[in-house]
Amino acid sequence: MAKTNYAFEKRQKDIAKKKKKEEKRQRKAEAKDEQHPENPPQPPVDETTVD
Repeated sequence: MAKTNYAFEKRQKDIAKKKKKEEKRQRKAEAKDEQHPENPPQPPVDETTVD
């Protein structure tokens, strides 16, 4: 009977965990970008008040 390779299983589990965490971080970053765009629209300039 083959011996179980626990180190391999642990490594695979850690890789899966890191991948899931990175995907969650990316989703959060995308959601934040949608809420706060880098270049928000500027209010219209009222030229009558310009000196």
